[in-house]
Amino acid sequence: MLFKKHILEGIARGKVTTAFRIWRRPTVKPGGRLRTAVGELSIVDVREISPDRITDADARAAGSSDRAALFAELGHRPGRLHRIDFRLERPDGRLARAADEDLDADALAAISVSLGRLDRRCRTGVWTDIVMSLIGRFPGRAAGEVAELVRVDKAVFKRRVRSLKELGLTESLETGYRLSPRGKRYLDMAKKARSE
Repeated sequence: MLFKKHILEGIARGKVTTAFRIWRRPTVKPGGRLRTAVGELSIVDVREISPDRITDADARAAGSSDRAALFAELGHRPGRLHRIDFRLERPDGRLARAADEDLDADALAAISVSLGRLDRRCRTGVWTDIVMSLIGRFPGRAAGEVAELVRVDKAVFKRRVRSLKELGLTESLETGYRLSPRGKRYLDMAKKARSE
């Protein structure tokens, strides 16, 4: 379940506590968790709802100005309308990790081990350094364009970048990605270590 930037901002301010989605089957369930760019959401309730039961107040709780705007944003697609109520539970730990650029030799080694593990899992070989270097060179470049540079499918590329984000090395932008302060520091330290 993805949210647009202005909705995420509303969630962070506590103004957005509801979402509406047209689904064949719900992708979240009550009691579940959902990680977003502004923090981890706790899913309180998910239920199918009739469009005529949605009020302007419901639409505002979902970040829309009124019912008409909400339905315009939802568009027409196959499936049934669902209401999802949630609360912002806690900040995303990846944000603090991404901002932490105070790396010592142990932290550098731990990141290198994690990246090595990711590389070994890939049948096509080493990719982590290449992808991080390209993101460093082309911050904000669309994922599909960078994926073409490394000759992989866009979905595969995005999955790989999510793995780097889990380690606090990259950050998502409205379009594309950038290296986090931690990612930049890691690349600088790794480059220096290789040259010694």
